[in-house]
Amino acid sequence: MPGQGTDSVLVLASASPRRLDLLRQIGIVPGQVLPADLDETPLKRELPGPHARRLAQAKAEAIRARAPGAFILAADTVVGCGRRILPKAETDAELRQCLELLSGRRHRVHGGVSLIAPDGTMRHRLVQSSVIFKRLTPDEIDAYVASGEGRGKAGGYAIQGRAATFIRAIEGSYSNIVGLPLFETSQLLSGAGFRW
Repeated sequence: MPGQGTDSVLVLASASPRRLDLLRQIGIVPGQVLPADLDETPLKRELPGPHARRLAQAKAEAIRARAPGAFILAADTVVGCGRRILPKAETDAELRQCLELLSGRRHRVHGGVSLIAPDGTMRHRLVQSSVIFKRLTPDEIDAYVASGEGRGKAGGYAIQGRAATFIRAIEGSYSNIVGLPLFETSQLLSGAGFRW
């Protein structure tokens, strides 16, 4: 088994190009990208934070057998409005519902991060960021839905794109809202002995 440090490969258990870009931003290039294919349906009465943590852990566990001796990094981003988990909007109707719900309100973005070290130990972080949307006009919602930018995004929007014009304020980690909390992720990796 490779030792911890630069000899061990980092495997990113995610298909998200945003997560890969965020890691590259801080100088980390995973040796492999192995997306975990999971059912991401929330459990009955599951809250947004526990949902994000459970999915991040499940993604890491799903890849464990395929990457022995590697660092395995997995994450999940969940947009919560109160106790409600918003979907990764796939249709125009879902996009519209998300935007109408978020309009003029504060919501939270929960980022679950899990890391399996080469010795098999698992570490977790759950990060919460707060986002305040301005009140959106019907025309703004129509234009954003038509752009297609929010498709497949948690809560139906991408803060790093056109939706930046909707956001009055954020509190907490910006990179968490994009898809991976970089401070906490770097702390997890360095604490587990990964060097980059």
